[in-house]
Amino acid sequence: MKAVYIREFGGPENLELREVDGPSKPKGTEILIRVKAAGLNRADILQVQGLYPPPPGYSPDIPGMEFAGEIVETGPDAKTFLIGNRVFGITAGEAQAELLTVDEGVLARIPENLSFIEAAAIPEVFITAHDAIFTQADLQAGESILIHAVGSGVGLAALQLAKSKGCRTFGTSRTKDKLDKCAEFDLDVPILVNKDAKFSETIKAETSGDGVNVILDLVGGSYFGENLSSIAVKGRLMLVGLTGGRSAQFELGSALYKRITIKGTVLRGRSIAEKAEAVRAFAADVVPLLENGQIRPNLDKTFSADKAAEAYKYLASNESFGKVVLEF
Repeated sequence: MKAVYIREFGGPENLELREVDGPSKPKGTEILIRVKAAGLNRADILQVQGLYPPPPGYSPDIPGMEFAGEIVETGPDAKTFLIGNRVFGITAGEAQAELLTVDEGVLARIPENLSFIEAAAIPEVFITAHDAIFTQADLQAGESILIHAVGSGVGLAALQLAKSKGCRTFGTSRTKDKLDKCAEFDLDVPILVNKDAKFSETIKAETSGDGVNVILDLVGGSYFGENLSSIAVKGRLMLVGLTGGRSAQFELGSALYKRITIKGTVLRGRSIAEKAEAVRAFAADVVPLLENGQIRPNLDKTFSADKAAEAYKYLASNESFGKVVLEF
C-alpha cells in the first residue's frame, strides 16, 4: 500500500508518498479500513520533527491520527460494522495510508450528508473538543466558555458544540482575520491577543466581573496567569495544548479563593477502552448534530496524498482556518 512516510525527522520536505507493507489481517474486534481521506493535526507536524512519537506498536514513520474510509474486512469478534460501511475515527498513528487496522471501538458511522473528505476533518478535533468541554469540564447549557486559539480545528469544533448548547462564547486569536471568520460560527465575543497575552480585562468587562465558567486552553504556559484572572468562581480550566509554553507561574491564592478545577487532557495516549468511551459519546451527541446540519466540519483545504509535504507546510504556516485534509 502507499503511505505518507517520514524519510528522516525534520521539516515537511522529508515527507514522501512511499510503497510500504500493508497492515496484517484484522484480529479479534479489529477492522480493516480503506482510507479515503485523513486529517492533519499539529501533532503530526511534531511527529515529523521527531518531537512527538506515537505510542508503542505504531510506526514512527507514518503519521496520522484521524481518517475516513470504507470497511474492507472485519475481525472474527467484530460485531458493530459491516463490510462496505462508511466510517470515520481516531487512531494513535498510521492514518495517512491507504489501509489501516483499528479496533471497532474507535469508529463511528459517517452521516450520509458528508463526503469522505468532510468526514476526515471531524474526528480528532470534535472528539477532543466534546470530551474536554462536556465530559471533563461539564459545560452546562447557558454557561460561558473562553476558547483560546478559537480559529484552530479544536477551537472551531468547541465553538460549534458550545453554541449548540446555548452557551455564551468568548474566543481568542492572534489573527484578526481568523476572528472575523469566526463570526459565521456565531462567536459572541472575539478577542484579539497580542504578544502580551492580555485578555482578562475584556472577560471581566463582558461578564460584569464574574469571569467565565469554562476555559478551553489550546495555548498553555503564557496564558495561565490571565486564565486565573478570567475564570469564574467554581470555574473549570481545561489544558489541551502547549504551543505557548510548558511552564507557568501558579498564583495559588486565586485558585483557592475561586475553588477552580484544573485538568489536563490528551487523546492520543489513551487506552483503546478510554478512546472507545470518548468515541461513543461523540457518536451519541455529535454525529446527530452533523446529520441535521446544526454543526458542520470546517474544511480549509484538501491536498492529494502525494502532496503531503505541501499540506504540512501549509498547516505549519498558520494560514489555515480549520482543517487540512489529505485525499487518498
